[in-house]
Amino acid sequence: MKRTTSIFQYFCAAVVLSSFIPFSSWAQGLPSHEQLRAALRAVVQEDNGGFGLHMWATVVNRDGVVMAVVFSGEHRGDQWPGSRVISAQKANTANAFSLPGLSLSTANLFSAVQPGGSLYGLQHSNPVDTKVAYGGRSWRIGTPHDPMTYRKIGGVNVFGGGLALYNAAGELIGAIGVSGDSSCADHNIAWKVRDALNLDYVPGGVSATGDDNIAYDIFDGVSTSGWGHPVCSSEAKTIGENLPTTHPINPL
Repeated sequence: MKRTTSIFQYFCAAVVLSSFIPFSSWAQGLPSHEQLRAALRAVVQEDNGGFGLHMWATVVNRDGVVMAVVFSGEHRGDQWPGSRVISAQKANTANAFSLPGLSLSTANLFSAVQPGGSLYGLQHSNPVDTKVAYGGRSWRIGTPHDPMTYRKIGGVNVFGGGLALYNAAGELIGAIGVSGDSSCADHNIAWKVRDALNLDYVPGGVSATGDDNIAYDIFDGVSTSGWGHPVCSSEAKTIGENLPTTHPINPL
């Protein structure tokens, strides 16, 4: 009985202590749940070169802590259920493998992780924490109280849809992951959402335009740059290649 009381007291103390941690200290300039969902729902209405499906989006802070999980449909079942965790993986990946001076999108990683690539095996590192990914009450999924929120999800994803987030001071403050359509459309949507959130002060990247845009340079199975991504459709390719013009990154 004494041990039970001690554990209970410890738990209560932890809850009370956590309540004094300001949200701003966790969020670090990242969008709120409402801001992220509004941006995602607006972009999904546009032509993004995919199937026009509803989407999931997740934002993590620089420590890899999930700050928001949203979906664009009316109900959590309106978009692929499996894409919720994939969106979180993408956010974690873009954050984990970007730096203050170099942004790597998940789309940039596709060729590099193939056999013989410079980052072969990366996709098997940093596994998803399944207790975080699949725990909690289902009715909370996609709400401000999503079970992943304020926890580290982990995971590595190596196709389009994950982008690092940089504020107006050029500081890397986290990342966004988007999933629910073709991987090429996912990238296009993530780019547009990041633009809408004004968190695209990207310092540099490996694409031909010096940012973290998707690169369509795979010919006969080999990427010219080493950072190429497969083509999903000609429409998605055209939209993606034009993103630096239609939705230019903010200059530092």
